Amino acid sequence: MSFSTSSGTERDDQSQAEELELLLTAAVRAADAKLASNLVILDVAEVLSVVDCFIISSGRNTRQVATIVEEIEDGIRRAVGRSPLRIEGLRDATWVLMDYGDVVVHVFLEETREYYDLEHLWSTTPRIPVAPRLAERAESA
Repeated sequence: MSFSTSSGTERDDQSQAEELELLLTAAVRAADAKLASNLVILDVAEVLSVVDCFIISSGRNTRQVATIVEEIEDGIRRAVGRSPLRIEGLRDATWVLMDYGDVVVHVFLEETREYYDLEHLWSTTPRIPVAPRLAERAESA
């Protein structure tokens, strides 16, 4: 993973990378806890200067999408003490975007995700493995 950082010191870069890793793990675990499907993390740092990663997941219906979003927001707040800069799309809950600055979380209704196909749009960006983050949770339980 190569994440962009705005800091000039190596220590600050390391703490930013650690916080980013905690945020990614918290978001993945929270989405998984609410049975989100097809979790994907894309490393977009090399192609987008303002965002390091996209997290993409799906829900079967709008109620589940809203529940996944709520759980991710709570999980990230507990893990790293951050709230999203903004949340878009919660009203209709077919595509909710949660902007954390360095990470953007997309929670889709399954049909909407198929239609917009972000994974294809960003197919040249590296994928970050999701499974190790879930395995860590199982080991600590």
